[in-house]
This record gives sequence, structure tokens and C-alpha cells, in this order.
Amino acid sequence: MSAVVTNGGSGADAPLELTKADFQSDQETRWCPGCGDYAVLSAVQQFMPELGIPPERIVFITGIGCAGRFAYYMDTYGMHGIHGRAPALATGLATAREDLSIWVVTGDGDSLSIGGNHLIHALRRNVPVKVLLFNNQIYGLTKGQASPTSEVGKITKSTPFGVADHPFNPVALALGAEASFVARTIDRDRRHLTEVLRAAAVHQGAALVEIYQNCPVFNDGAFGALTEKDVKDANQIRLEAGQPVRFGRENERGVAMGTDGQLRFVDVSEVDEDALLVHDPARADSGLAFSLARLAQDPSGPTPIGIFRDVERPVYGSGSVVSAEPGSDAELAELLAGGETWTVS
Repeated sequence: MSAVVTNGGSGADAPLELTKADFQSDQETRWCPGCGDYAVLSAVQQFMPELGIPPERIVFITGIGCAGRFAYYMDTYGMHGIHGRAPALATGLATAREDLSIWVVTGDGDSLSIGGNHLIHALRRNVPVKVLLFNNQIYGLTKGQASPTSEVGKITKSTPFGVADHPFNPVALALGAEASFVARTIDRDRRHLTEVLRAAAVHQGAALVEIYQNCPVFNDGAFGALTEKDVKDANQIRLEAGQPVRFGRENERGVAMGTDGQLRFVDVSEVDEDALLVHDPARADSGLAFSLARLAQDPSGPTPIGIFRDVERPVYGSGSVVSAEPGSDAELAELLAGGETWTVS
């Protein structure tokens, strides 16, 4: 995949053809053999030329964790921030530089534990950043402790008697924060992953993409129900705009709304086709998307993947009633010295 863009500037700009190689840095990629991060990195590097944006106008910001190394492997601008702070750094950059394409790469521990507040407020404000949340349901870099998405009862180095905490559902959390774009995909499904990345990239505003990512060392097979050849077709509920929500090896199962307003699984042969839920990610009310996110308590059975929500609302700063013109020196002095001030003798 390649794209032709101009170098920017004036007059004699020559077309610049971008390829995957333009986004590959000279750093040795260092993750554990078989880590899902490799697949995501390759997909992102392959997809980037489609944007038609030169590498010097793209920024990848990461926090702490295995996903934090992502910034080193992209030949773009980047920053490896401290634990959980990537959304805050990205917010500052997005506020100052509207011309940049800004991406946050983070893990379930980094973004949902110490960085939880930064994440939900970036989504709430609709800051124009794209958040790729690698969810492997474990702390990988620090060697296998329970994370905020680890399932109840899971035995880990930090929970030898089993996890007692109810886990976060990242998609439901993002929808609760009124994120304008929310999606879920899988590291091993290159086509689906790329389709979701495309949609996130063109979205005007904050986009959160949860990526189920395998950790072969500390949590291998956590998403086997969705990735293994013999069972994935029975468990992947692929959400497609304007289409009835159906799944199964022969599309024999579906999702319908009961008389109590709750979504439930049904056998298509036993209900009228019109009874099936038709997916609408552009629906202003996020209630149905939230219900879809809650269909699966964990990814060990039928689980929705795809775009849950994709709506338009004002991007952070664009709908502000505050003047964009800088204040004068006199106005600044009045602001600093006026109001609730006093002198300490």
C-alpha cells in the first residue's frame, strides 16, 4: 500500500510516495516471540501510507508497558511518556498543534489503572486523538500481575488466590464517557483490524479502539474463543452498520431485544428476521451500543467486535465560545491582579 502526498511548503513541491517502509524505524523490534504487538505494529505501518500524511506530521505517544515500545518502532515523531499519562500528553499536543495526526498506544494496565482518569476525560472532551488500547488482560512488562481487565478468579503473581475485583469492560467504559468513536478488534485478524483503523483515522474527534492482544508468556490463549479456527466463527459477533446482528458458523444465531429492553441471544430459525437488532453505530443515544458492549462478560463466548459507536459532536476546542484571539498585556495584568487577591505583609 502506498500513497502520494506533497512535501508541504511552496512552489516546486515534488510528489512524495509513501510506503510501509517510510514508517518503519531503524530500531530492533523487541517483544516476546509470538506477542500480538508484532501483528498490530505491522498492520499500523502498512496502513499509515493510506492517510496521505507524511511521517513528520504524525505523532505516536505511549505510556509504560509492553505497548510503550511502539513509539520507538514508528518512524514518526513520538514520545514514551510515564505510566498512564499518554492521553494527557496527547491532549496538550492536540490543543497546540491542530495540523498533527496524534495516536496514543497504551495497554490495559497503563490506561485503565493509573491512567484511567486521563483516558476518560480525553474521550469526554472529544480530543482529536486516536487511542489504541492493547488489552491482554494481564501486566506483561512487569511479569504477570493481574490488570484491571483480568477476569474474576484468575490466578496471577499478584493474586495467588484469584482475582477478587470485577474487571473493566474498556468498550463499555468508553461509551460511558460519551466517546464519539468506540471499536473493538483482534490482533490476529489483519483485515478486520485494518478496517477499524481506517474508520478511526477518518473520525473527527477522539477514537478508542480496543485490540484484543495475545500475551503468549503470561496469558496465552486468553482470546482463543475468538481466534482459534474451530471456534471463532461461532463466537465472533461482527457488528456491521445497517445489518442485523447475526453470528454463528452459518449465521444461525442473532441478537434481539426482549420485552424488558434487554438484549439477548436467539436462534434465527425461531424468531422473525425483523426481530433481530439492526446495528446503527451512528445512533446519537449510546444506550444500545452500551448494551452490545455488555453482551459478553468476558471473551470466552460470543463477543461483539467492530465499531460500536461513530457519531459526530464538537471536537475539543472547536465549539468553544472563548475568543481565539490572544489577550492584551493590559487584560492579562487585570486578570492576574483582579478578583480574589490580597496582599500578605
